[in-house]
Amino acid sequence: MPPTDASTDAGTACAPNGTPTAAHSSTAARTGTTSPTGGTTDTADTTDQPVTGIAATAVGSDSEDTLDLRLPDEFLDFLAEEAEKHGEGLGEGDGAEACPTDGVPTDDDLLDRLADWGPVTTPVGVLHLLPVRVERDLPLVSRWMNDPAVAAFWTLAGPQSVTEGHLRHQLAGDGRSIPCLGLLDGTPMSYWEVYRADLDPLARHYPARPHDTGVHLVIGGVADRGRGIGSALLRAFADLVLDKRPSCARVIAEPDLRNTPSVSAFLSAGFRFSAEVDLPDKRAALMVRDRALRDLL
Repeated sequence: MPPTDASTDAGTACAPNGTPTAAHSSTAARTGTTSPTGGTTDTADTTDQPVTGIAATAVGSDSEDTLDLRLPDEFLDFLAEEAEKHGEGLGEGDGAEACPTDGVPTDDDLLDRLADWGPVTTPVGVLHLLPVRVERDLPLVSRWMNDPAVAAFWTLAGPQSVTEGHLRHQLAGDGRSIPCLGLLDGTPMSYWEVYRADLDPLARHYPARPHDTGVHLVIGGVADRGRGIGSALLRAFADLVLDKRPSCARVIAEPDLRNTPSVSAFLSAGFRFSAEVDLPDKRAALMVRDRALRDLL
């Protein structure tokens, strides 16, 4: 699955299911760049306002987010079996085994037909998410993953075959994690992983709710980082998810806690800090964009 971090913009490398790069989620792709696999390794761009402390942003947080949740052993066993079956991991940019499949997922009903969502206008231009096509997009995505600022939080640096395996793994799945190319005014400039956080191994580590949607983001071009573009795109993306997925009440991200630019980008995009979460490959900041609070944050 996508990384467990959601990757937001990649900023200058900071101390990956994060940004200056991305956060990953546990699905195989990760906006922070939560890393791939649902994981999220997100590459977030530095925002114009410094982050003085993550804990200070938890105002109005839902107490339900920090419950000490104990899931039934049978459910945990089921998740573990599913993760093994699909080869999912929680690391940012985990290298998935290549599958003999190309093109977009054949069934993306789990994400309400993301391919048909269309473009959305943002303060920085028109954003359009296109499901990745390996033959078309691999060289560009692989080049972004080899940027040192991104590679610090995603584990997809190396030959194109590394990124190819990660992409094909998601595309060969059941549609719970969809890798996308982000076009801004028609120009490819970002890599996104949109995933069902409630169906991801990430759900073992926080009180998941049905239809929670996770995100990982990498801002590919250095010139697009550190200027607030990532925050603007994340806010527009979260609103798009809430508009297109009526059953979804929350958009989730889990950037690496060390990835301050990524965490800051999510905060500026209207996400709130919910909790620190210990994932297999990182200590993450659980970021939540609530439908109920979308007009307040």
